[in-house]
Amino acid sequence: MLILIWLFFIGLIFGSFLNVLADRLPRGETILGRSKCESCKHELAWHDLVPIISFTLLKGKCGYCSKPFSSEYIFAEIGTGMMFVLTWYLSQLNHFQPVQSIVLLGVTSTLIVMFLADMRYKIIPDSMQVVFGFLAVLIHSLAFIRGDIEISVYLQQFGRMLLDGVMVMAPLLLIFLITKGKGMGFGDVKYSFVVGLLLGMWNGFIALYISFVLGGVVGAYLLFIKKMDRKKAIPFGPYLFIGTYIMYFFETDIILLIQKLYGLSP
Repeated sequence: MLILIWLFFIGLIFGSFLNVLADRLPRGETILGRSKCESCKHELAWHDLVPIISFTLLKGKCGYCSKPFSSEYIFAEIGTGMMFVLTWYLSQLNHFQPVQSIVLLGVTSTLIVMFLADMRYKIIPDSMQVVFGFLAVLIHSLAFIRGDIEISVYLQQFGRMLLDGVMVMAPLLLIFLITKGKGMGFGDVKYSFVVGLLLGMWNGFIALYISFVLGGVVGAYLLFIKKMDRKKAIPFGPYLFIGTYIMYFFETDIILLIQKLYGLSP
């Protein structure tokens, strides 16, 4: 329990940094340098950036120009803390080794950055996709690093990983080409390749299926309550990220559910 509490507070701190990445990377800005108020451009002091506490003491406003900060920033910080706790808990529930659990915290962090960036700017930063791909390969390389498998076996597995990535990417690439980018962004296409690296081909396809279902349900609901126009594009990336996370930690449950829904034999 104590480690989960610590992870929540660590997640709060990381959440503040991930917010910065999600804002600066899509705009092509450097991640170095002090944070600034988006309204008055005044540099923020360290005591203006303490997760939750600063937002509360400042009553959600800039201490220099009194313009309100977006509440989504504090929600992102709290959400990161909660996701750190959830990721560690699920990792232990699945009996993952500590090193893998730590790497998965990195995976969760990259997913959060891409989620926020796509929601705010409809862009999935390439740099985060590269980090995500590296972490996906690292997870599958842990057995080789520990010396549990020989290099010949690892190279075969690595080749299969690349093939899985291409296969999972193919459907979204086809949609992108047919619709000339109107039905699917190329960032989503590139991301689906990494999904194949991480999950494998069949689990990657299921992750895409989950993403399309989630996107369809949410889109239909937004149309129903008239919060979205039929001609207005919505970012698909967030649903891909959620589908990836769900499939990684709930693989067995999801497969059993699909078999039950469609009457498939185990």
